[in-house]
Amino acid sequence: MIRILLSASALVLASPALAQSTDWAKVRAEWNQPMAPFRILGNVHYVGTAGISAYLITSPQGHILIDGGMPESASLIAANIEKLGFKLADVKILLINHAHWDHGGGLAELKRRTGARLLASAADVPALEAGRSDYRPDISIAAPPVKVDGELKDGEEIRLGTNTLVAHLTPGHTKGCTSFTMQVPSGGDSLTVLFACSLGVADQPLTPGHDYDAAPADFRATFAKLRATQADVFLSFHAEQFDLAAKRAKQLAGDADAFVDPGELGRRVDAAQKAFESALKEQPAN
Repeated sequence: MIRILLSASALVLASPALAQSTDWAKVRAEWNQPMAPFRILGNVHYVGTAGISAYLITSPQGHILIDGGMPESASLIAANIEKLGFKLADVKILLINHAHWDHGGGLAELKRRTGARLLASAADVPALEAGRSDYRPDISIAAPPVKVDGELKDGEEIRLGTNTLVAHLTPGHTKGCTSFTMQVPSGGDSLTVLFACSLGVADQPLTPGHDYDAAPADFRATFAKLRATQADVFLSFHAEQFDLAAKRAKQLAGDADAFVDPGELGRRVDAAQKAFESALKEQPAN
């Protein structure tokens, strides 16, 4: 499966040669396969495609949607929201984990359909509003430009109705990569849900002279920050990054806690840092 071949992220490419030889039409079709929406736990719902995640966090006062997928994913995400019985007009806030085409590509259309405000980290605003990242000329696929309505700071709270999400800047994969946490009531207590930004290098240059000299330091700071974070539920933005298919199968089989795993975040960070250190050694000095 292509989804497994590209398991580290939407842009996990082992080399520029592989980037050039990738059949992106095939990859995009694979990622954009429909998936029935469902409730993960509490008021957190999965409304993405089979390969690219999007999350709807609901409240009587309005909803928050995290990520827009590819341009061709927007209509599927919109349909999934409505299949769950929610109105697009009730989506009041759009968020994004990072400004690559496979996560921000659908935002312009979803913003048009919902009328929601888009919030993003300052470092990712230029890429979102231009439709491409100026420091990644190797990424030839563009996204429809989208206007950002507000910039998020590290630790900033995003409040809507009964929901409070906290933005955590976790750069490396992009300069403005952003993760989010929230508390979800569970059996008289609460669980911490982490929506983790991509942790893979994904062919991001790690050596000086490529307009992101801070990338290695950013990755290491992100790994340290996430190791100090407690999360009962680890969610991310490509299905294979958190074993979506296996967990959903367990949930359908009757396991109400299929997505609950307090040890998963640590395992994911360990694996990402190991891959980062390997990539750093392999990249040429310039």
